[in-house]
Amino acid sequence: MEMIHVKDLEKITGYIRGGCSPIGMKKLFPTFIDEKAHNFSTIYISAGKRGLQIELDPNELLPLCQAKSANLRTE
Repeated sequence: MEMIHVKDLEKITGYIRGGCSPIGMKKLFPTFIDEKAHNFSTIYISAGKRGLQIELDPNELLPLCQAKSANLRTE
């Protein structure tokens, strides 16, 4: 797994850097949420506009974007 290079971001996703959000994507990309997010009652994610975030329960995020919980640590 790797991040999309910033120079390719808008071409691939349709969003600018800082405006990518797992919810409301124009194209459904595989989305993974680190399993440690479930240690918190709420987390913040991008709201789809640079500088704008949404606070929500990580358990509500999974079905919203058809995400999967996974161990994403790079040790």
